[in-house]
Amino acid sequence: MKQSSLWQGAGGNTWVAAQALLDHMFQPIEDLLMQAIPSSTQSLLDVGCGTGATTLAAARRLGADRRCTGVDISGPMIAAARDRAAQTGSSATFIEADAQRHAFEPASFDAIISRFGVMFFDDPAAAFSALRLATRDGGTLRCIAWRGPEDNPFMTAAEQSAAALLPQLPVRVPDEPGQFGFANPGRVQAILAQGGWRDIGITPLDVACSFPEPDLLHYVTHMGPVGRLLQTADEATRQQVAAVARPAFEPYVHGDQVRYTAALWDIRAGAH
Repeated sequence: MKQSSLWQGAGGNTWVAAQALLDHMFQPIEDLLMQAIPSSTQSLLDVGCGTGATTLAAARRLGADRRCTGVDISGPMIAAARDRAAQTGSSATFIEADAQRHAFEPASFDAIISRFGVMFFDDPAAAFSALRLATRDGGTLRCIAWRGPEDNPFMTAAEQSAAALLPQLPVRVPDEPGQFGFANPGRVQAILAQGGWRDIGITPLDVACSFPEPDLLHYVTHMGPVGRLLQTADEATRQQVAAVARPAFEPYVHGDQVRYTAALWDIRAGAH
């Protein structure tokens, strides 16, 4: 499925519905990104901002006199982000666009950040070249992306356990746009270098994530490849998949919390 079709439709709506769950789960990653924003930043771009959590957090961190902009291809998620900004009186602004193709003003940002938003470009080299042009000399890039599926068993538990019931599950193809599209650090290094970035650093990062156990069944049956297929499945199939997939997450259940380790890449680069 094309990324635009996915995020304008079912994928975007699912993330909006799960906004509170996902923001809670990924709060430690948001915190890491916020700590890395240079205090001198006057203008920041959040790529693949989703429902806006990281953009709003950056605006709180930098203050109302700084410019924080989120960009995402998903109309439903950008609408949710704008609502959140309005409800909280945030100065953050949001653009519904493909960051790979959007005509940002040249040299208009001091810092670019992304929490899981850069793995979906169909031409990542072109995307990072465009982002470099939008960044002032001396600016910074900081992205968090997933390492491979073999390092993230929590993220693949649903599809592995339900595979027999869902023969149409898509196969994860290395380097394809998607959750694990940046799993290969050598490829990411080459993409950034080709895009004109310098001082590139890609280091492994393990982050403890958690969310309330009562949210687990919703997570299992709505998120990821399994969740997307279940949106159009009949009720009997949904019940079968839930019955098979939920027990696969039992190793991650600790009392009233679900806990797992997110195996990530911490990607940094500079504009020189």
